[in-house]
Amino acid sequence: MKYQGLFVGLTTLDCIYLSSYYLQPNQKIVAQDYLTAAGGPATNAAVAFSYFGNASKLLTVLGQHSLNNLIRGDLDRYEIEILDLIPQQSVSPPVSSIIVYAETGERSIISINALKSQAKRSQIPQNILKGIHIILIDGHQIDASLALAKIAKDRQIPVVIDAGSWKPGLETVLREVDYAICSDNFHPPECNNTKEVFDFLQTQGIKQIAITQGKQPIQYLEKGKIHTMPVPTIKAIDTLGAGDIFHGAFCNYILQKDFATALKNAAVTASKSCQYFGTREWLTRPLR
Repeated sequence: MKYQGLFVGLTTLDCIYLSSYYLQPNQKIVAQDYLTAAGGPATNAAVAFSYFGNASKLLTVLGQHSLNNLIRGDLDRYEIEILDLIPQQSVSPPVSSIIVYAETGERSIISINALKSQAKRSQIPQNILKGIHIILIDGHQIDASLALAKIAKDRQIPVVIDAGSWKPGLETVLREVDYAICSDNFHPPECNNTKEVFDFLQTQGIKQIAITQGKQPIQYLEKGKIHTMPVPTIKAIDTLGAGDIFHGAFCNYILQKDFATALKNAAVTASKSCQYFGTREWLTRPLR
C-alpha cells in the first residue's frame, strides 16, 4: 500500500439500470442491463483511491439493516475499511435508483442523502487519523467532517472537499480545506457563476480550487490565477460516479504531483470510468 486515505461521508446502495430510452410518465421499460453497487461520493472516491494500491478508510453511517450486507460485500472486494459512525442504526441505508441512457451515457438519479443520519463528533473512533496521509469529505456528515478537518489542519494532513452541491453547514468546514474540487452545480449562497464561486472560496482561505464541467474543460485556480484544462475526448457509456472517481484519483495524485498534474491525471481516470457501464467495471478494464 502506498498511502492511507480517510473518506468521510455518504454511503448508498445504488440500483443501476441501462436503458435505450428516456423513461416517460406512466411508462414501463425493460432495461438492457442492471447491477447493484455501493455508492455515494465518499464511497466511490474511496474505491478509486484503492485502485492505485492505496489503503482506504471509509467513515460513514451504515447500521444493522440487512441491505448493508450488499454494501459491505461490494466494498470488501476492494479492501475498503468501513468505520461506522452509528453502528446501532436499524433503518435502511439510502437507496439510489439510477437510469443510465445508453445513447449518451447521461444518468437520472432519485435518492436520499444523509440528513436523517447525521452523526456527532463524539461518535468518531479514537485515533482515526493515525497513519492517514489525506482526507476527503463530501459534505454529507458536517459535524464529523469539521472535527476531523480541524485536527487534520493541525497535523498538516491535506483536506480535500468534494463540493458537488451546496449543503447547509459547509460554510463551517471550508476554512479547514486545502483543495476544493467542485462540480459546476456547486453554488454557494449568492454565487451565480464560476467566477463568483472562485471568489467565494478564496475568501474562505482556499488557494487551490477546481471546477469540473463534464466534458467541458476544467477551470482551476492556482497561485491566484484561473486556468483552463481540456479533458479527454471519449465516447461515454456511463457518466455515473465520474466525479466521485475523479476525486478519489485526485487524492492519489496530489500526494505525488503538483495541483495541475493531479487534476489532469484524475481527469484521465474519470474518463476511463465513463467508458464502461456502472461504477466498478473500469477497475479491471483497459483505457479505450
